[in-house]
Amino acid sequence: MSGTDRDVRVAVSMLTLVPGGMGGSETYARELTRELARVPSIDARAYVGRVAAGFSAGIPEVVVPEVDGGPSTRERVQTLLGAARHRHAILGRMGGADVMHVPFTAPVPWPPAGLPLVQSLLDVQHLDLPQLFGRAERLYRRRYYDHAARRAQAVVTISEFAKERIVAQLQLDPATITVAHLGVDATAFTPHLGERERFLFYPARGWPHKNHARLIQAVDLLRRDDPGLRLVLTGGGLDTLGEFPDWVDVRGLVPLAELRELYRTAACLVFPSLYEGFGLPPLEAMASGCPVAASGAGSLPEICGDAAVLFDATDPEAIAAGVRAALADAAGLQQRGLAQVTRFTWEGCAAAHVTAYRAAAHR
Repeated sequence: MSGTDRDVRVAVSMLTLVPGGMGGSETYARELTRELARVPSIDARAYVGRVAAGFSAGIPEVVVPEVDGGPSTRERVQTLLGAARHRHAILGRMGGADVMHVPFTAPVPWPPAGLPLVQSLLDVQHLDLPQLFGRAERLYRRRYYDHAARRAQAVVTISEFAKERIVAQLQLDPATITVAHLGVDATAFTPHLGERERFLFYPARGWPHKNHARLIQAVDLLRRDDPGLRLVLTGGGLDTLGEFPDWVDVRGLVPLAELRELYRTAACLVFPSLYEGFGLPPLEAMASGCPVAASGAGSLPEICGDAAVLFDATDPEAIAAGVRAALADAAGLQQRGLAQVTRFTWEGCAAAHVTAYRAAAHR
């Protein structure tokens, strides 16, 4: 196959997808399928389990009835067992594909030797911060992340930071790794540059690296000078973090319209994550005219540029100081943020994937 004189046929395998439970990677996969439908040279088809039926945007979708997953460990094991048990039948439905792409990292099912694999590996946090993961999760990632990356003909990641860490931890050839920055559809957000409400906003699942405890400490410090200041949290798994002070509004998973309204009205987005392969919320906040104060860890300096105040996320005092600085320079951050977000588009993200598909098909 030349890769230029006919379509590249891509089987987009998303059998581990559990909608509502996978954070920003869901946004990535959904937007990618929408953009791939607009690329004339790509013939992509999505494969999902029963729990994710209807997820794909734009490209044809095949629901695999033998796979029905869920968020629990037991349900995830059932997904893997079901895919393994019916591997030949599932691969038969993918017949004719030139490459298999796994946006959710784990190759389920494992492709046969003759079918090139493109793996999306968004980060290697489990290797950089292993203390945040249980033994079972580390073993799972060793097989379905690390081993798969070494077998893949091409790896797609989402920042130069993530690529650097993948090369360092897995000793992959940098030439096999394509950086596809995530995008923001700026037209879907309405910037609000006027007076904003007196609350800070943090949209993040209750994962350890999201650093909620230090954020609470930082806001407690800020409230000494501004007792009316509140904190709004959204995202799944927040009920695992214990009790919150009464000035914290814990909303959990919220509809998209409510999320966008929070971006539009918050005094500041505070993003104290200890590790990010990319970090979409700061860009979504910028598109909404919301000032941003963010951690200086991981990819965030690369993504935020000069459009956010960066702080040391391991120090509550530093977090509080970063928020104060962002509030003081709100107008400047708003203007720089609106410019910064235009550098990240889903069209550009999809174009990088096409490069990876073609490279894999040639190897």
